[in-house]
Amino acid sequence: MADLTSPKPNWFARLIRRTPTIPVVRLQGVIAAELRPGRLNIAGVEPLLKRAFALKSAPAVAIVINSPGGSPVQSRLISKRIRELADENDKLVLVFVEDAAASGGYFIAVAGDEIFVDPSSIVGSIGVIMAGFGFVGAIDKLGIERRVHTAGRNKSTLDPFLPERQEDVERIKQFELDIHQVFIDHVKAHRAGRLRADDDTLFTGEWWTGLRGVELGLVDAIGDLHSTLRQRFGPDIELKFIAPKKPFFALPRLSISASGVLDDAVSTLEDRAHWARLGL
Repeated sequence: MADLTSPKPNWFARLIRRTPTIPVVRLQGVIAAELRPGRLNIAGVEPLLKRAFALKSAPAVAIVINSPGGSPVQSRLISKRIRELADENDKLVLVFVEDAAASGGYFIAVAGDEIFVDPSSIVGSIGVIMAGFGFVGAIDKLGIERRVHTAGRNKSTLDPFLPERQEDVERIKQFELDIHQVFIDHVKAHRAGRLRADDDTLFTGEWWTGLRGVELGLVDAIGDLHSTLRQRFGPDIELKFIAPKKPFFALPRLSISASGVLDDAVSTLEDRAHWARLGL
């Protein structure tokens, strides 16, 4: 007859304690509507979020962010969806910043109930930028004549081969200010009562280290994923990383087109430009 008073094996004790499982969603890359590897957008992220928040027994959902920013629309859609799912499922959202949560990356981060950073993480960059080149002088030297015909006098705004017009600059500036205000309102709503600096400090587009971000109230504390979750939920937690599902059958890519190679190269350069703004 078994001795019912003898110590139970460790696995049995863990079963009785119902070791918490924390789903982890990693959001890494430039934020853009284009569906390609290394890009973040609502179409690619939502399935991961739904799977993470569907884990009924999880006391929280952890989101790891490493992004220099990108599309303001996609940033808002992702941030909004995180909060919707958190409220629907009554889940705590803990955000962990790695190298950067800047611009649109920070827009997403403030959807969390708490934001943790590395001391050297980059956070902030609460602003809007539009950039391009002007080739008017170059085509004049080459003797090239540009012919543009539009219906609508403002249709050629930002054309790099036409002289810049002051009215275009003013209209673009207002466009940027409108988007900037959306960003400011979003941060103030989600960090209400925690921001510790005035608007002229926080919303200039400047970015800071994680340490300085804590002082300014942009983030909550210094901490990494594993240590913070163990301190919060116990040493025996299990992390469930939510990754994109791979197709059951995947055919190899047998041909490479010149246009495809060029598109990939341009996209890579665009991504590098986003990271380079932060010195990364």
